Amino acid sequence: MAIIVKKFGGTSVGSVELIRGIAKRLARDYHRGDQLVLVVSAMAKTTDNLFNLAYEITRHPSRRELDMLLTAGERISMSLLSLSLMEEGITSISFTGSQSGIITDNHHGNAKILKVNAFRIHEELAKEKVVIVAGFQGVSTAKEITTLGRGGSDTSAVALACYLGAEKCEIYTDVDGVYTADPRIVPKAGFIKEIGYANMLALAYSGSKVLHPRAVEFACKYQVPVEVKSSFTFAPGT
Repeated sequence: MAIIVKKFGGTSVGSVELIRGIAKRLARDYHRGDQLVLVVSAMAKTTDNLFNLAYEITRHPSRRELDMLLTAGERISMSLLSLSLMEEGITSISFTGSQSGIITDNHHGNAKILKVNAFRIHEELAKEKVVIVAGFQGVSTAKEITTLGRGGSDTSAVALACYLGAEKCEIYTDVDGVYTADPRIVPKAGFIKEIGYANMLALAYSGSKVLHPRAVEFACKYQVPVEVKSSFTFAPGT
């Protein structure tokens, strides 16, 4: 059975209704026999709200304590999605980044993934469970909770796909795939069915918000196939 990593961004898991809808679609994939590893971002606006809470307390919050605070957002998403899958009759389990074995350097707020010790994920997949991982976070070599910077859930997903030997990594977002411009701003933007790593990296660094540049770099380095698609239609994307 193929391992498929699927990442869902904040707008995709922005409400209980959306999470339930995703769970229903994922149940179909599960029954087709794929081993599913799901990576989730915090629900839309959650990270911003947590930031604001910190800055209501102090104008100079500790970066370590910010990481402790901000990682709560993804834990909410992962638990709600796991509960939704259980309601669909699918056995699932959720893990934080540290429980998943995502090891980073010691840079709070913008840590880099050094390796993934994914043995717990493999153990649960062997039990025919869907594994849900909190994106955007890991644990440092000093055993501190870290975050990967804005958009870091993309990097979490690609790194997991690499270390798990996944068939591919699917990034679900609120657009159908990669366009020549943001279709929410430019209605006539052209859809790109296929794009190479180098061109995608150029788009990412020039301001495209579809994929985080570090995720594209990781995918290129380890030749991880990535597909960007809509979480609202699950239709083939880029």
